[in-house]
Order: sequence, then structure tokens, then C-alpha cells
Amino acid sequence: MSDGARPAPGQRTPESAARGAVVIGGGLAGITAALALADAGVRVTLLEGRPRLGGLAFSFQRGELTVDNGQHVYLRCCTAYRWFLDRIEGAALAPLQDRLDVPVVDLAKPEGRRLGRLRRDPLPVPLHLGRSLAAYPHLSLAERASVGRAALALKGLDLADPTLDTQDFGSWLAAHGQSARAIEALWDLVGVATLNAVAGECSLGLAAMVFKTGLLSDPGAADIGWAHVPLGELHDRLARRALDSAGVRTEVRSRVTSVSAMENGGWRVEVPGERIETDAVVLAVPQREAYELLPPGALDAPERLLEIGTAPILNVHVVYDRKVLARPFFAALGTPVQWVFDRTHASGLRSGQYLALSQSAAQDDIDLPVAELRARYIPELEKLVPGTRGAVIEDFFVTRERTATFAPTPGVGRLRPGARTKASSLYLAGAWTATGWPATMESAVRSGVSAADAALRALGRPRPSRLFAFEEAA
Repeated sequence: MSDGARPAPGQRTPESAARGAVVIGGGLAGITAALALADAGVRVTLLEGRPRLGGLAFSFQRGELTVDNGQHVYLRCCTAYRWFLDRIEGAALAPLQDRLDVPVVDLAKPEGRRLGRLRRDPLPVPLHLGRSLAAYPHLSLAERASVGRAALALKGLDLADPTLDTQDFGSWLAAHGQSARAIEALWDLVGVATLNAVAGECSLGLAAMVFKTGLLSDPGAADIGWAHVPLGELHDRLARRALDSAGVRTEVRSRVTSVSAMENGGWRVEVPGERIETDAVVLAVPQREAYELLPPGALDAPERLLEIGTAPILNVHVVYDRKVLARPFFAALGTPVQWVFDRTHASGLRSGQYLALSQSAAQDDIDLPVAELRARYIPELEKLVPGTRGAVIEDFFVTRERTATFAPTPGVGRLRPGARTKASSLYLAGAWTATGWPATMESAVRSGVSAADAALRALGRPRPSRLFAFEEAA
């Protein structure tokens, strides 16, 4: 088979007949690694401890509703996740905006004057956001001018400079003339949603990567996409179908208890009731679980994995007896509410309207009782969305992900390992690994690609050209 060729799903070649890999973890990183390996002709077994695939981007049933555990979005610059959607034949189910357009409602202003918009024009960078920024009503004229100057300074940062990771984004913004209001109404509006941390608690390196890539690289880079179906339709059903078609053996409810090296250079993976011997292993699990499974000597300082902190995300779900919101989503200022999405159609709700509030960096709220969260957020929704006043709440519930992402704190970069370990043919994947991205679906997919690429080289298998097409697009 010529270098770069991709075998048909399930096709085996003489060279690959004895080459196998086990991928541990069925989130986006693990699914990606498994598909990439299988596409190159490797025999793959994917083991997932949960009863479903998708990791922390999944759905569940609540009565007649199909509920996403949290609202997930991606951007046009997320070329790896877009590849993933294409690979599982799900791109049409998670479309992108034609053009970035984010309604921003400021509760501190009088009704009728609360709405502003962040949207782009079909102009080159940075002119694509010029008109929107000049007219953004939530900042003063002086603040808008200072934002432009800070954006140009940010564009000039070298993302390869390791000292950026030692600084916090908030201090950098303040040093570049950003007021507390500008940070709240613009930088944190974007940053909290993408980084899961406020500017003062975020690595300048990661923040610079987000803003340079999303807002300052290509005019359409920040156009927003999100699933118009339940996440489980994409990350479980369609992903499983793609895995099956590629010949991957997928086992759920299969929690790995140990990974150990064999004398012949291969690996032994144990799950209750089965021992699997294989040529390569990809650990695509959270950092603490990876630490527990790593054999001695696989990393120079494995305890660093335990130093990677985590950050929570809270989602508040409200079902009304009538339609209360006309737009598909909006962001909010001057209120605890951050982002509100209409999930009515995606959930299968037949009457009324279902709104989901996505609350990142939710350390203060994540453990509050449901009754307190209801008392906190329902009055805020009534202020933000006039249509909710007088509407009947038919259901109210919350979903909590206490360890939703790794914490993007200054210094986290030195803790994030790459795909390769010191153990031959043992690789790491996960959004927390050294992808250069914060903990996003994009980072997870990129990590799976990196782990598969390293494994393919060790196994002597060709690199499927289709897999790495997104790198050229980037």
C-alpha cells in the first residue's frame, strides 16, 4: 500500500495482520485515535468504562427530553473537530453560522437599550470586527479604542514563547490599558466560555492562543457552530457506527484495571473477565486516571499529572410552557447568567421552549442545592428574557461537571505531557495533553490524532492522508 493511502473501512493488509492497538477511553480523543489507527489498517479495540461513548460531551434521557449534559460549541477554526464531524458523517447536524453574530444583553442598562452585537463583516483581519467593535454599546468610546490597541499587541505575541505560560492574562490586559469593564464586557465574555476561567486566573499563553486563532487569524475563524441534535447522536451513535464500519471492536462498560508491559515488547491490558495482548496502547482518559494506569517509568515525573487542576461547568435547564425567546442563543452581562441557548428542537420537546444556561468557571455555584440555583437564576432570566415573565416553568434541573476541563492556570503548560511516553508504544491522549489548545472538543480530537500518529510510526503503518487534511486547512 502506498504511503498515505487509506484502506477501505475494515480492510486488512498482510503487513497489518499481526499489528494491533488498544485505545482506553471512549471520549472524543479515544474515538479519534481508534478511527485513525483503524483507517491505517491497525486492528483496534476501544475500551470505555461508561455505558456510552462521548466522554464529557454526551446526552441522557429525562422523560421525553433528550438532554445534553452541557452546551458545547465549536468555531470554524476548530479544523480537527470539523474533520471529526466529517469522519463520522455528522457535519450537517452541527452547522456553523454563516457569519459570526453574538447577541449580548447587558442587564445593567434600561430595557430597550440592552442589546449589543459582536459580529463580523466580510473584510480582512482585523477590519472584519472593526465596525462591530466601533458600535459595541457595552463599552465607552475610549474603552473600544483601547481594546483595538490591546488586540494588536496580542496579535504580536509569539505563541511559541514559553514565558507566556507563566503570566496571567488579566495582568497583561491591565498592563495594556484594559479597564475592568472592558475585561468583563469583552475579554471575559469570550474567554470564560472558551477557557473556563476568568482572565486573572488564566495563562496568557492559552488566552493568546484562543484570541489570536479565533479572532485575529482569519475573518471567519470565530464563526460559531453547535449541534442541532443531541450530542449523543454525534458522539455516541454516529461515532459508534463509524467505528464499526472501520472494523474497531468497541466495548463499553469495560473499565481497564491495569496496563503492563510484556517481555516481547507488547502490552497486556486487563479488564474484568478478559486479558488483551496488543502491540500498542493509547491512554485516552482523564489525567488522574492516566496517572493510575501508567506503568512505572512511563513519564519522568508522573506526579505532575496530579498537579493539573480542574475547573467546573454548571448547566441550568429550564422548560417553559410556551415560547419565550426568539433567538437561538445570547450572552449576558450584568448578571450571573453567562450564555443562554434554545435547546427545544434538539431535545425533542414538542411544545413550549427549553432553555439551557451554560455557566463556565462555576466554582461558586457548582455545589449549590437545586432550590438555591432556581432562586438565583429564574429571576435573572425574567429580567433578561421578558417572555419568561408569566410563563409556567414545567421543569427545572441542573447538570454539574465538577471536573469539566483542566484549569488553564499560569504554569499549566509545563505540566501537560505530549502524546509519547518513555514506554515504547504507549501513548497519551486527552484534551489535557500538550495540544496547545485549552480543554475543548478541538483539543481532544487533536490529541487523538497526535497519539495515533505516534503509534502509526512505531507500528510501521502509513499515515492516512485524509486524517491529516485538517492540518493543511489550519
